[in-house]
Amino acid sequence: MSKSNFFEKVYEIVEQIPSGEVYTYGQIAMMLGNPRAARIVGYAMSSAPRERNLPCHRVVYQDGRLAPGGIFGGKENQRRLLEEEGITFLNNGRIDMDEHGW
Repeated sequence: MSKSNFFEKVYEIVEQIPSGEVYTYGQIAMMLGNPRAARIVGYAMSSAPRERNLPCHRVVYQDGRLAPGGIFGGKENQRRLLEEEGITFLNNGRIDMDEHGW
């Protein structure tokens, strides 16, 4: 699968993530048949075309951590967007994956 085709498939999955849920980079990679491609999924997310208006803020690390600082306007913005959708956070600042993970 070419890089551009892989990215397009990532975006198709991200478009379908419902409000109030989060998927991990690794889960998306597994859905695409390449469980070791979580980093490539992350790269696709950081390269997502703005005009697609994807809910990229719903993609997080396996342990509930938010995306690296510069993505989605910073961790504070990503957290705000998620909280507006009803996502709850634990005392350690991570998402409650038992409650909101796919």
